[in-house]
Amino acid sequence: MANFSKSNVPQFSVEVYQNAFLPEGGREVNAIVTVTSTGGGTTGGIPLAGSTPSPTYGPGQGPDAAVVLMVDCSGSMDYPPTKMRNARDATAAAIDALREGTRFAVVAGTHVAKDVYPGNGRLAVADQQTKDRAKEALRKLSAGGGTAIGTWLRLADRLLGAAEVDIRHGILLTDGRNEHEAPEDLRAALDSCAGRFTCDARGVGTDWEVKEVTGIAAALLGTADIVADPAGLAADFTRMMENAMGKEVADVALRLWTPVGVEIRFVKQVAPTVADLTGRRTEAGPRAGDYPTGSWGDESRDYHVCVLVPEAGIGQEMLAARVSLILPDPSGAGAPQTLSQGLVRAVWTDDMVASTSINPQVAHYTGQAELAQVIQQGLDARKSGDFDGATAKLGRAVQLASASGNQDTAKLLSKVVDVVDAATGTVRLKAKVAEADEMTLETRSTKTVRVKK
Repeated sequence: MANFSKSNVPQFSVEVYQNAFLPEGGREVNAIVTVTSTGGGTTGGIPLAGSTPSPTYGPGQGPDAAVVLMVDCSGSMDYPPTKMRNARDATAAAIDALREGTRFAVVAGTHVAKDVYPGNGRLAVADQQTKDRAKEALRKLSAGGGTAIGTWLRLADRLLGAAEVDIRHGILLTDGRNEHEAPEDLRAALDSCAGRFTCDARGVGTDWEVKEVTGIAAALLGTADIVADPAGLAADFTRMMENAMGKEVADVALRLWTPVGVEIRFVKQVAPTVADLTGRRTEAGPRAGDYPTGSWGDESRDYHVCVLVPEAGIGQEMLAARVSLILPDPSGAGAPQTLSQGLVRAVWTDDMVASTSINPQVAHYTGQAELAQVIQQGLDARKSGDFDGATAKLGRAVQLASASGNQDTAKLLSKVVDVVDAATGTVRLKAKVAEADEMTLETRSTKTVRVKK
């Protein structure tokens, strides 16, 4: 295992968990790849309330970063009026959490996008004076107009693209559906922005479309969540900004090299959330492809790699895949750096116990991926009036959540179904479900718990 280390940059490590043994004729190889970065400082050097400053960076130091905050200012933000006020207060709290020296801008989003601070297509440099000016500009925001989120993202991309920084990040808040542009316009904007900056997306209230908000976060490798009560926005925005300030390495890719004859079935992130990366592969040389992972601070994530190897005889062994963490050269001129590496193996055996044993990590995350899938299927069935199908899928979800110890998801499910027997997945659909509870379950359905290794 190789590690990458540099001053003020996390060290990366790769660990592979798998059962390498296959029976005669066996072809499918599964592995959980745990990627961990340590030593960078989880807050990027900014002191949190009640804490002492991180030893990693001195005051005002840290990786160069730029952040654009996109605030929904459409007419619906005035219903109730407290929603717009809470959005202004939340954005102000996020601005307070900016590390000094960070470039930033505030965009007001309606059916058009306007950079309200500092304006004129520029980014401000965070210090006490610019933060105060930005908060003054926020106080002047009012609600009115439609919603065209693609225009907000394109403006954020132009602002962030002009900055020579290591980390580019967006925070997007919306309370409504993207009604003033075609779905293909939003998709084109996401395709244009993908790989250029990461973005966390939040839906406030219950009048927005879950699949739009989660789709934005998935495309831009960020997080998505619901803030059903606008009063909770400030705390959520502060956490988001602190997390963004903790990112120290951008554009890390998971590179998968496979020998001749090996087919890739899928590559998925499985913790802390489920995200299918299979279709996001970019070719990286003979039999190698890169899968984007976004920006990293002090954190650990798990990935599920599944490949099909050629059949082989008992006693034979082969390298099924080599997994590397790759950091591109910022200039684009030099060779990328390999941060760490792990190997996935295949060994054919006639030992039935060895070849039929399922690795605990693989089993756990296969269940977590199914959990996310059946929740979505169950909620979709419920919305379409297929109550028998919804009961079956959500019952299976309760069973999986209980078996894996995913208590957070189990609690969310209990607000949508009455659980008769969690172990068997016997449930009844609740006659009345609060819209916020259903949307919270849908938005957070991809969040997983880690297996105890």
